[in-house]
Amino acid sequence: MSQTVSRADFDQVMVPNYAPADYIPVKGSGSRVWDQTGREYVDFAGGIAVNALGHAHPALVKALTEQAQKVWHVSNSLTNEPALRLARKLVDATFADRVFFCNSGAEANEAAFKLARKWAIDQHGSEKYEIISTTNSFHGRTFFTVTVGGQPKYSDGFGPRPTGVKHIAYNDLAALKAAISDKTAAVVIEPVQGEGGVLPASVEYLKGVRELCDQHKALLVFDEVQTGVGRSGSLYAYMEYGVTPDILTSAKSLGGGFPIGAMLTTEAIAKHFGVGTHGSTYGGNPLACAVAEAVLDVVNTPETLAGIKAKHARFADHLNRIANATGAFAEVRGMGLLLGAVLADAYKGRAKDFMTAAAKEGLMVLQAGPDVVRFAPSLVIPDADIDEGMARFERAVRAVVAG
Repeated sequence: MSQTVSRADFDQVMVPNYAPADYIPVKGSGSRVWDQTGREYVDFAGGIAVNALGHAHPALVKALTEQAQKVWHVSNSLTNEPALRLARKLVDATFADRVFFCNSGAEANEAAFKLARKWAIDQHGSEKYEIISTTNSFHGRTFFTVTVGGQPKYSDGFGPRPTGVKHIAYNDLAALKAAISDKTAAVVIEPVQGEGGVLPASVEYLKGVRELCDQHKALLVFDEVQTGVGRSGSLYAYMEYGVTPDILTSAKSLGGGFPIGAMLTTEAIAKHFGVGTHGSTYGGNPLACAVAEAVLDVVNTPETLAGIKAKHARFADHLNRIANATGAFAEVRGMGLLLGAVLADAYKGRAKDFMTAAAKEGLMVLQAGPDVVRFAPSLVIPDADIDEGMARFERAVRAVVAG
C-alpha cells in the first residue's frame, strides 16, 4: 500500500549528504514537470544533463516497457541482446572498437582510469602510472575519481588519497608541457568542464594535449559524461573539436534518465582488460541498454543534432538579452545545450540564489559552482518551452537584482 510522504521525510530518513529543494516532482511530460501540489515547472535542468529527451518520451517508454516484458537482468557470465545492439551502435558511430557498460559516469571513469594504468604498466613498466587531470574538473564520487577530479571540496576529509595524480590548470598547454613525462599513463580532460563552470576547452588546447600524449606515449581520456550523446551538438564533443581520444566515457544523457554508463576505447587498449580484470554486476543491464539504444536512435540523427545547435542560439540570445537588461551576468558560454551564465562581479557567489528564485517562478535550473547558473535542458525541448522558461528566468533574475 502506498504511503504519503513529504519533503520533511527527507530530513528524517535520508543520509544528509544532499539538500534538496522544498518541492517534490511527481510527474513529467516533455520539458514540463509537476510537483505534489500540482504546480508546473519548465525544466531547464534535465536532471543535471541526464534527461536527454525530456520526461516520458514515447520512444523511451516503449523501449522500457517492451524490454520489461522480456528479461530484466542477467549476470555478466551471460550477454544479452540490448547490450550487444547498443554496443554495436556506439562502435559504428564513434572512433571506438570496444565498449564496457556500467551504471554511472563515476563507474565509467573508474574503469577508464584503471584501464589506462593497466595499459601503461603492461606496455611500459611499473613506473608508468601517473594520471594528469585539471583543476576544477569533476569525474565522479568514488575515491579514485574524486582524487582525479580537481576539486578538493569533494576529496578532502577521507584520509590518504590514491597516489600518482597531478592537477594542472585547464586550457593551459604550457602547464601540461611542464607536468607530462614518461611516467604519465594518461591525461584526463573534460572537453567542456561542467561542474567546473561550463567552461569549453579551446581547439588549440585539445590538439596540443593530443600531440603531447602521443609524444610521451600516454593515453588521452575524454570525460564526456556531461557533454556526450548530443549535448554538444555533435554525438560526442570530440567530434566538434576534431580531436580523437584513446578512451571516452559516457553516461548521463546516454540513458535518458535510466542509469547507465559506458567506457569506449580501441581494440588495442581494450585487450588489457582481460577476463576477470574488471567488472560490474549491473553493467550492461538489458533494461538500461534497451532505453539507451532508443535514446541513441532519436539523438544521433541530422535533424536532432542540427536542432540542438539552433536551440543553443535561442538560449544564448535570451540569456545575453537578460544579461544586458539586468547586469547580472558577465558572460554566456558553453556548447550545444550545455550553457552557463557567469555571474557579474556584484553577484559572485550567489548562483544558488538565482536557482532558488527561478524555482519560485516555476523554472528548474542548475548551478555550476557558486558563480555560474547552468542550463542543461532536453535536447528536443520545444522553442515555446525555451521562450516560456526564459520569461520565468528573467523574472527570477530581476527579483534577485531588486532584492
